[in-house]
Amino acid sequence: MDARLDQLVEKSLAGDRRSLARLFTRIERSDHDLRDVMLQVHPHTGNAYCVGITGPPGAGKSTLVDALVTVARSKGLSVGVLAVDPTSPFSGGAVLGDRIRMQTHYLDRNVFIRSLATRGVHGGLSHVCNAAVRLLDAAGKDLVFVETVGVGQTELDIMGVADTVVVTMVPEAGDAVQAMKAGLMEIADIYVVNKADRDGAIQLATAIRGMLSLNPPGETEWQPPILFTQAHMSEGIEELYEAFEDHQKIQQDEDILEDRRRRRRRQEFTQAVTETLTATLSKLMNSNSPLSEILRRVESGDLDPYTAALQSVRDGNLVNNLEMAIPESSNEDD
Repeated sequence: MDARLDQLVEKSLAGDRRSLARLFTRIERSDHDLRDVMLQVHPHTGNAYCVGITGPPGAGKSTLVDALVTVARSKGLSVGVLAVDPTSPFSGGAVLGDRIRMQTHYLDRNVFIRSLATRGVHGGLSHVCNAAVRLLDAAGKDLVFVETVGVGQTELDIMGVADTVVVTMVPEAGDAVQAMKAGLMEIADIYVVNKADRDGAIQLATAIRGMLSLNPPGETEWQPPILFTQAHMSEGIEELYEAFEDHQKIQQDEDILEDRRRRRRRQEFTQAVTETLTATLSKLMNSNSPLSEILRRVESGDLDPYTAALQSVRDGNLVNNLEMAIPESSNEDD
């Protein structure tokens, strides 16, 4: 283990904001650091409630989150915000637009706001988003908001992170059509028509209600509400906050919340295994291993990829090479 990393974890768990910010930088830059940090913070997790705010670009998600943070702080809760921003094509970091819009909370020591870069990941989230939520949980945050980047109908990764998913839309051209499509519109626990003072808000809500009437019964008695907000005026924000509190309570009462989290942990584990194996396979194929020889035959056209893959598994080459290539401890060098 890295002694400096251990110190950062210890200080973060004690509430040091600067150390927490440095930990975020470490887990974004290094998979080894990510594994070491998660190992240490895992026993301190399981207390925070996570609300995901998603929807198309321009729906006012950042303003909505900012207003919700104000309500949460008025109730004495410690809050974390993960604003997933597009990746800069120059630096590879996050474009910090969301953090600028939430600057009213920066002086509050009980609010921690962090931008995460997508780094080319599809689905609206950063590849370290689950770990980031867990880190904020361990650092003592009662409530964590995750705002997705806003990529449209395919932005479904938030289901693997949030306890409550809020889909936000605005009453403008295209949203009514979007409401009738599969994908993004099917993952909501709460629907929000933001900028509801604009023309078309009622029509959009009617379209959503019509779509919901066609849905089969779910695993819970919860019926997703359709709420109207004007986030820049803080109108409808209290009602939205109460809605996800009600959703949290009904999930707890019906023993659904832990089931939902269990499925997410399974999905996260599967994803982590896949990423580890993919990285190890890539390393093996570029090394002097039997697998690289098989790859050479595939590249030359002597062997088709499917037969090669099956042979690699059957003859034990793949398993044996993976066992040798995967590090025994997470602090080994790449």
